[in-house]
Amino acid sequence: MSLTPAEEAHGRAPREPLRIVLADDAVLLREGLVRLLTDDGHQVVAAVGDGPALVEAVLTHRPDVAVVDVRMPPTHTDEGLRAAISVRAQLPGTPVLVLSQYVEESYAAELLADGSGAIGYLLKDRVARVEEFLDALARVAHGATVLDPQVVSRLLAGQRRNAPLEALTPRERQLLALMAEGHSNTAIARRLALSNSAVEKHIGNVFAKLGLPPDDSRHRRVLAVLAHLGS
Repeated sequence: MSLTPAEEAHGRAPREPLRIVLADDAVLLREGLVRLLTDDGHQVVAAVGDGPALVEAVLTHRPDVAVVDVRMPPTHTDEGLRAAISVRAQLPGTPVLVLSQYVEESYAAELLADGSGAIGYLLKDRVARVEEFLDALARVAHGATVLDPQVVSRLLAGQRRNAPLEALTPRERQLLALMAEGHSNTAIARRLALSNSAVEKHIGNVFAKLGLPPDDSRHRRVLAVLAHLGS
């Protein structure tokens, strides 16, 4: 589904009702998310509390998007992430929005490793900013890659000695960070007060410096984000 001019200008995905599977072991947060999502017109087809239940629910319901907590029982380390990766392996391209209490760069890298997009990684604090959370959810459901700005900042800080990234100018780094947050070219142009053609030129330079030549079979924006992560 294409964006309206207003949605494209603000980098927003259309907000039609979505079928959602939700996985979080914290009952209060899970029920709060169910209420938030249903109030926005979405249908939560399953709300579960552990990784295996998430995989089963996604395979059963084939939702438009899954919202997943990284840390779930029994060890509260990375069960949610592992379940999300399992879902993507069994149903390639399934949109997944991961929520985490902390910035954990390796998790973001592993989620993005298949290069197919439709992945989001947000800090749980972002849920309190309801419109931002719902907009990110819609973008992921429509195939975008959306990373929390704090995650992007950490990734940039951690990759200062990465030779390909060192070749980027400050402006090109800025554009790459906004790409990693899931913004469209038009939204980036508005945010940086640049023309669309200037944004396209800068992004073309980013792709060239990162060694990503034109290739319709690959998602170059996702691959550029992967360069952030050193994958």
